[in-house]
Amino acid sequence: MTDENQPILLTIDGTVARITLNRPEKRNALNDAVIEGLKSALSKADHEPSVRAVVNGGAGQDFCSGADLEALRKIAGASVANNSNDAHSLMELFVLIRQVSVPVVAAVRGRALAGGCGLASACDIVLATESARFGYPEVKIGFVPAMVMAILRRNVSEKRAFELLTRGAEISAPYALEIGLINHLYKDEEFDEKVDAYVRGFAKLSKSAISLAKTLLYQIDGMPFTNALETGVDVNVIARMTEDCQKGIAGFLKR
Repeated sequence: MTDENQPILLTIDGTVARITLNRPEKRNALNDAVIEGLKSALSKADHEPSVRAVVNGGAGQDFCSGADLEALRKIAGASVANNSNDAHSLMELFVLIRQVSVPVVAAVRGRALAGGCGLASACDIVLATESARFGYPEVKIGFVPAMVMAILRRNVSEKRAFELLTRGAEISAPYALEIGLINHLYKDEEFDEKVDAYVRGFAKLSKSAISLAKTLLYQIDGMPFTNALETGVDVNVIARMTEDCQKGIAGFLKR
């Protein structure tokens, strides 16, 4: 997508696909067009053979402030069926992020709040500026961060999750790092450079191995220990048969 007026922009830069939430005047708030655009961009990026990582970012000062006012008005006046369809559309986005074969990295500047915080934490890796802010303020308007709860609970401890979900407070990026909500912090003025270097590092690694590792990690979540090991056996065998593994072993043995 190259039209600068689109709510979502997609560019392919060598091995990196960059997806940008492009509503800076609305703090990149989520609506139907943004959610559908994100799903479309993720699918397109995943089908590009050269792509080794996807970066999700926001135009302007903020990553994403959650649902916009029109979306909230729509929720308030919608039927049960319409609200169910709307919620399922967002659920599909969160599921798709895990289905994309390469790492999906959130690059967070400014605020990532409510559904925006959920979108960031749904990504495989979260990189943030030191000044970034995170939070789930939904309870302040009588709403429940229900779907993102499934993501948050897998990112932080139960007690940390409970506090974030029920207090509705914004937290700083250093605190988000401390509790495991994000992976790395970078100085604001160095952020773009650091993010670029980080995601380009995936090009030096085996694409098939990373894809198999991503799939397995999320597949074994909640499995009994023995079942997880059995699934690991299957993936171990598949990995051994890949071209990357065959070449990697041959190269190692020649050292």
